[in-house]
Amino acid sequence: MVILTGHSLTMKDMRSILFDGQKLAASTEGLKRVEISRRAVEQIVNENRIVYGITTGFGKFSDIWIDPKDVEELQLNLIHSHACGVGEPFPESVSRTMLVLRANALLKGYSGVRKIVIERLLQLVNAKIHPVVPRQGSLGASGDLAPLAHLVLPLLGEGEVFYKNERIPANVALKTEGINPITLTAKEGLALINGTQAMTAMGVIAYLEAEKLAFQSEAISAMTMEGLNGIIDAFDEKVHTARGYPEQIAVAKRMRELLKDSKLTTKQGEIRVQDAYSLRCIPQVHGAVWQTLNYVKEKLEIEMNAATDNPLIFDDGKNVISGGNFHGQPIAFAMDFLGIAMAELASISERRIERLVNPQLNDLPPFLSVKPGLQSGVMILQYCAASLVSENKTLAHPASVDSIPSSANQEDHVSMGTIAARHAYEIITNARKVLAIESICAMQAVELRGIEKMAPITKKVYEEGRKRIPSIEKDRVFSNDVFKAEKWLKDEFSVEMNY
Repeated sequence: MVILTGHSLTMKDMRSILFDGQKLAASTEGLKRVEISRRAVEQIVNENRIVYGITTGFGKFSDIWIDPKDVEELQLNLIHSHACGVGEPFPESVSRTMLVLRANALLKGYSGVRKIVIERLLQLVNAKIHPVVPRQGSLGASGDLAPLAHLVLPLLGEGEVFYKNERIPANVALKTEGINPITLTAKEGLALINGTQAMTAMGVIAYLEAEKLAFQSEAISAMTMEGLNGIIDAFDEKVHTARGYPEQIAVAKRMRELLKDSKLTTKQGEIRVQDAYSLRCIPQVHGAVWQTLNYVKEKLEIEMNAATDNPLIFDDGKNVISGGNFHGQPIAFAMDFLGIAMAELASISERRIERLVNPQLNDLPPFLSVKPGLQSGVMILQYCAASLVSENKTLAHPASVDSIPSSANQEDHVSMGTIAARHAYEIITNARKVLAIESICAMQAVELRGIEKMAPITKKVYEEGRKRIPSIEKDRVFSNDVFKAEKWLKDEFSVEMNY
């Protein structure tokens, strides 16, 4: 059981919620804060005070006063009008994360919602009822308005959800689980959709997959080192300590551990004096990727525990302040940075693939073909990897440098953070395919060198890979191999097995 407090949610918690089926509950302290802020909202309505989003319209309509008898209709209209997302839905893991993050933010006690709103969000998570949320339509400022409006619809018994591997009307899933829809009251609609939870949720999923892939890339590149008789001296601790980056030092250490007792690696001067950069600079490039991952993790964990709606209620309701915590710029930058880093992880992998298959760069059979000429071997797998790397270069163009004014120029600078997060995830998906291709080529190369000479750890990786992708004895439809290797990395490759 994970207890949400509003300030202590970690990436480790998210892993357990997403992958281990951990259920959620709200902390007693958090619910007390929620009650206090809710009383403040009710007092504002009763006193006919003019406060943005509680007794006024929204955005450019913020100067229009709303009669207290219309506050429920105001909130419902807000959800209906803002639920205008388009495109394919986010993965279930993303909408699940959005529910968790929205509940956690409300538990901080600055938003003025009733306890029942948070209870319903947690009920959806625990029942694995995941709202269908279109992935396009957010500017990433004023919050992720369109995606979050779709997230809210099932609370009202509207919209669609994913439930037990089906996409069905929300009211059907709620009825099955015995969950009653709610009616939103003053400020609750605004509190639910004014936030960065779509970009942050997409960012959490992207980070978790990127972190896993970064570890896997080391194991795969270690096999490539063996397939190419790479020079182990480049990973010597003294080299990396001399530069001083902790992440670079850590990658070099893991590479030494992965390749310990290998009879396929060489010392400088045995075959060649030094390797190409794609081998020799693995600690420097992969280490820089880890620097980026650490930065991204830090920003995401702050945002996971942030109050990002507007206005915020302070001092037991004495101060209600309109601000801009919904602006997604910190996450937009982080997601662009993540996309760039993972694009480079794929880029250096593709260069290693080229060294494995190009007969001008190694002493292996051309394109690792069993019968060169008659059979093409893995020639076109390198083409595929190159295509994916090139696509990543276009996706890595930073979304955060763009801004389009909205709401009649009231919202005149926006972050595009959700686009940045979506693109980062696409880049990670492509990078996984590239590393899947490298794993196929590396396994074939070490076979030709002699698997009995492999390091104990890389041999385990090889054996796990061969359970899924058989040795290449003749040309075949390699698309199937890439699919299997990609699935291995995404769902089955155990990082812990290798370290």
